[in-house]
Amino acid sequence: MHLTVGYLATSTGDDGVALAAALAKTFDAQVDVVLVVRQELPDGHPGRAEYQQMLVERGEEWISRAIDRLSAKGVSASSTVLVGESFAESLIDFAEQKDSDLIVVGGARDGFFGGHTIGPVTGALLHSSPIPVALAPRGYADDPDDAFTAVTAAVPTRPGDDNPLPFALTLASAANLAIRMLSLVSAENLAEAASAREVRQLQVAAAEENLVAAARALPDAPEIESLVADGMTLESTLKKLRWDDGDLLVVGSSRFAAPRRIFLGSTAARILAGVDVAVIVVPKDA
Repeated sequence: MHLTVGYLATSTGDDGVALAAALAKTFDAQVDVVLVVRQELPDGHPGRAEYQQMLVERGEEWISRAIDRLSAKGVSASSTVLVGESFAESLIDFAEQKDSDLIVVGGARDGFFGGHTIGPVTGALLHSSPIPVALAPRGYADDPDDAFTAVTAAVPTRPGDDNPLPFALTLASAANLAIRMLSLVSAENLAEAASAREVRQLQVAAAEENLVAAARALPDAPEIESLVADGMTLESTLKKLRWDDGDLLVVGSSRFAAPRRIFLGSTAARILAGVDVAVIVVPKDA
């Protein structure tokens, strides 16, 4: 496995580096840490080229700290400082050139502790990346996982929604991790069903169908636990879940996503805001 880590010299960047360390140790991955500095376009003023070089040198100094943090965790990594107009575009281009399996970033720091907050860079990745994006929750570097032990796939229940289960199965099998399917039930679905009981039955049926499909696609797949969580709202449903150290959540893209591109839907965004574990968002049909 290969990881491209988008680094900023901030607490957000530290969260992403901590997640990269846990992923690298779990999957024995190669790691590239990338820092993008703003491109200074010539405008006729003297010293613009020198200022650009100063930014690159400062970036190399900052990124060396990330490499040191990874080394302290027993993870070797390479560093690259890029000059570009867009952090997200530069990161995606680099990851594609390296045939990366994941882009790893930290979330913004202006949300509640433990949740995922989507900043401008993360938002751009989650609406364009052709490569799965791994997100560290806010404050992850303060108490990171040493390694991952289980993968949970948030399976869809509506026709047309992208199913991340195949990706989650492949991920779990790569490191012999436990795997489970998670179906979220809320009273918000009542407009589409006669009763809460009917909603739950539909969710359970959808989870069972996904399980059968997974068994057919991967005959040697490990036994999969199926969990249905319900509540009045999606947020109240998420609060009922208990996450253990080493849990990793995988969610899919919206039905409106272009093929093999990430497009974060409203439900997935609410899941991100309501959980305090690392999350991987998967491109459509990945």
